[in-house]
Amino acid sequence: MAKIGRYNLLKVIKELDFGVYLDGGKDGEILMPKRYVPEDCKPGDRIDAFIYLDSEDRIIATTETPLAQVGDFAYLKAVSVNATGAFLDWGLLKDLLVPFREQKMSMQEGKFYIVYVYLDEDTRRIVASAKIEQFLDKSEPELEAGQLVDLLIYQKTELGFKAIINNQYSGMLYDNEIFQPLTTGDRIIGYVKQIRDDFKIDLILHKPGFDKIEDIAESIFIRLQEEGGFMAVTDKSPAETIYELFGISKKTYKKAVGDLYKRRLIVIEETGIRLT
Repeated sequence: MAKIGRYNLLKVIKELDFGVYLDGGKDGEILMPKRYVPEDCKPGDRIDAFIYLDSEDRIIATTETPLAQVGDFAYLKAVSVNATGAFLDWGLLKDLLVPFREQKMSMQEGKFYIVYVYLDEDTRRIVASAKIEQFLDKSEPELEAGQLVDLLIYQKTELGFKAIINNQYSGMLYDNEIFQPLTTGDRIIGYVKQIRDDFKIDLILHKPGFDKIEDIAESIFIRLQEEGGFMAVTDKSPAETIYELFGISKKTYKKAVGDLYKRRLIVIEETGIRLT
């Protein structure tokens, strides 16, 4: 049986003027309209196809790339609202429905929302929910401190930003450890800072400990090379200037420059730093 709302590697079993039919197993033959069929496709070939239901609830295949699959969190734009609910643009011909019962607040056309894409088991229709908390994994995280993770920023709070980790868990980035602009919908790389006893996850945007300093020191070294070997920035420069140049705090900058100096890669002058 084909997995609706996901990619399936399916065999071409029939070629017609209006497209090809794929072997959907228990779901029978699945049509892929001609406009989606790859060139030189013939019976016996296998196609990596995304499977969903068309406007008449028939199973259909496409080679178009949706912005999200079933099981994904995504940041999508509402393109219309009617008596059924809101419809989001997710990159396919048929828009993605968010029923009214799955909206935190009434969605408005033209605005973007963080949603979770899932399959309605009763209707087999792909729908989305803005009530994402019910889909986040609250069990003990299979993560460890220092681990590199993918983040989707989904909410601004008084403490900082909440982020979805690896499309599974929720974590927190604290304002006093953020040194770059962030906004809802951003997809970025981060690191696990710590996992608390209650399984809540604290995040940071740079490697923890000395590894972070080494990475930042390397980026400063490369920037110095690009600037001809000298930059007019010192530990007395305003924190805002350092952030604009390197996207880091003044404290982190001092540690990284100190690391470069100890390795005799730079000299620190009164007006700036210079490669040796």
